[in-house]
Amino acid sequence: MINLNTTTQLKSKKIRPGRGIGSGKGKTSGRGHKGQKSRRGVAIKSFEGGQMPLYRRLPKRGFNPIKSVNIAKINIGEIQSHLDKKKIKSSDTINLELLKKIKLINKNCGKLKILGNGELKSKITLEVDLVSKSVKYKLDKTGSILKLKK
Repeated sequence: MINLNTTTQLKSKKIRPGRGIGSGKGKTSGRGHKGQKSRRGVAIKSFEGGQMPLYRRLPKRGFNPIKSVNIAKINIGEIQSHLDKKKIKSSDTINLELLKKIKLINKNCGKLKILGNGELKSKITLEVDLVSKSVKYKLDKTGSILKLKK
């Protein structure tokens, strides 16, 4: 009959430093004599012997993606208000360059997205990178032309 209370696994004995010379890890407990590493609470993390550490040699990058493109967002109602003020002609093709020229969007933007807030009354020609679903509906309603860049 097998006794279930006893364990049959062989387990290596845990090394207990600082428990006498007979343990093999007595006196200095395997830390050697004197010096910074023999003291308690010392961690020399990423120290490379006086050489410039790797984390300081590499450039800082942070959370800014390297290949990020700024997307300018403008509402269709804002375009209509500029058409009413005659800053934009309805015959012009409204694109990124035109909106940068009249300083409606930032010059650092690389793509243009039209959002659907507001109403569109005029027939216009848009040349943009991205468009929301509501804008497509409003452009179809007025008979406007939409050209998407790829």
